[in-house]
Amino acid sequence: MIENVVGVFSLPLGVAANFVVNGRDVLVPMAVEEPSVVAGASFMARLARNTGGFRATASAPEMIGQLLILDVPDAEQARTALLAAKARILQMATAVDPVLARLGGGARDIEVRVLAESPIGLLLVLHLIYDTRDAMGANAVNTALETIAPLVAEISGGRVHLRILSNLADRRLATASATFRAADLAFGEFSGAQVRDGVIAAWAFAVADPYRAATHNKGIMNGVDAVVLATGNDWRAIEAGAHAYAARSGRYTSLSTWACNADGDLTGTLEMPLAVGIVGGATRAHPTARAALQVLGVSSAAELAQIIVSVGLAQNLAALRALATEGIQRGHMGLHARQVAIAAGARADQVEAVANQLVRERAVRTDRALEILQAN
Repeated sequence: MIENVVGVFSLPLGVAANFVVNGRDVLVPMAVEEPSVVAGASFMARLARNTGGFRATASAPEMIGQLLILDVPDAEQARTALLAAKARILQMATAVDPVLARLGGGARDIEVRVLAESPIGLLLVLHLIYDTRDAMGANAVNTALETIAPLVAEISGGRVHLRILSNLADRRLATASATFRAADLAFGEFSGAQVRDGVIAAWAFAVADPYRAATHNKGIMNGVDAVVLATGNDWRAIEAGAHAYAARSGRYTSLSTWACNADGDLTGTLEMPLAVGIVGGATRAHPTARAALQVLGVSSAAELAQIIVSVGLAQNLAALRALATEGIQRGHMGLHARQVAIAAGARADQVEAVANQLVRERAVRTDRALEILQAN
């Protein structure tokens, strides 16, 4: 699959349980090394079941390809000429992939932007809007851009420089929402109202402060990336698009929204770009990715995106609930103790005993794990 291969780097593959997405029970494969991610998502999915689970949507699978055009004599005249030739450009771009066109995909539109302020002066950019159906679409879009580049140069009178897909897939959005009963959020000494209000306050912090928002959104991506990776999709592209979308207003902020409804329950919504596929690339080449898609039982890229965004919302709440109550370390470190025991050299038959002792002592550290092992 790649160059200069010297081995295989494995990650744990878990399955998140309890998810109901648009009325369908789903088991969700997640590839991730961080403790508490699978457990946290599964727990919040169980609470969401009490109100019907997650309701999710996905917009049309339209990707944006960019052509950077330099040395244009007159940018406005070139823009007008390109828009006038839209039908011709779209026809050429769609003809590149007849199989995709037969499935209902292909070029949908063009946009032409004049960027007046850049370090090298005025730039002319053509956006090709391309429906990639059940593929992530990078190869299809990039090939279409290469094909139309000479025609675009001829019409604009300039020189086409870059031809590349944009990972800010803001025309390909997935949205999930769920309601969590306040009574179901209660645990230990914390009432449901305390947990609900604590989650909303933690979210408000992320809305107002980019330093908090970065970690807040990272918690969302803990869930999102794990499913993206398990299904052989491009998690770097998803990360780039998500964080760019979080800054679309000009200030980086939370991807999710949390509120209290009229019944006093907690409601959450997550919207983000999700350019994922179920055909092509590693989704077909990697046997584990193929198995993960079979476990999910999805029949379209849109359905996969709906599940992924639901996992992101569940994971977000799991982190916020911990932060707003007992603190992130208590539950996380309990699960992390196994990793610490293994790192200290514990054998398979010693790991649980060492991890349990570390948790009891509230000393989840490698040096203490070494002491326990030496004493035994």
